[in-house]
Amino acid sequence: MIATLGTDRLVLRPFRTDDMDALVALQAKESFWWYPLRRGMTDEETADFLARVISLHDNPDRPVFHAVVERATGALIGWAGLSVPDFLPELLPAVEVGWRLGVGHRGKGYATEAAAEALRWGFEDLGLGEIVAIYEPENVASGRVMDRLGFAAGSATVDPKRDLPLLVRTLSADEWRAGSR
Repeated sequence: MIATLGTDRLVLRPFRTDDMDALVALQAKESFWWYPLRRGMTDEETADFLARVISLHDNPDRPVFHAVVERATGALIGWAGLSVPDFLPELLPAVEVGWRLGVGHRGKGYATEAAAEALRWGFEDLGLGEIVAIYEPENVASGRVMDRLGFAAGSATVDPKRDLPLLVRTLSADEWRAGSR
């Protein structure tokens, strides 16, 4: 199910078990998981995350996040791609695009670049009709990425586990095709 994707500056590839050390370093930072955890992940949480993502690689019915590697350095700088937003059952069935990058790799257009390639994969290769993007309204940077990608304004909801306000934005395949030309 998960293909290796690429842009001029990034490689989006399936996660591997040998990504653990780099992923632990990224996900331990409070800034990496500020939205929604307000803290970094523990080593155990990261190990669980990595195992869960890898276990979904061969599931043809369930897209999963890609490791994002900076082409110039070969460094794992975060993750991005498509997933099923199980934490928000009211949306299901749905596929979400998302991204998380280490603080030193933000502000360079990498999130937009990686998400745009994930959208291309979802619409062109997987044949999805719509993709959602979900974020906390105070996460202005993610909202700007969604604006650049062409997502509609969105509707408000609440994360049922954390009681945090969320906005759900949508992009249809037709809207994406019209905007990507």
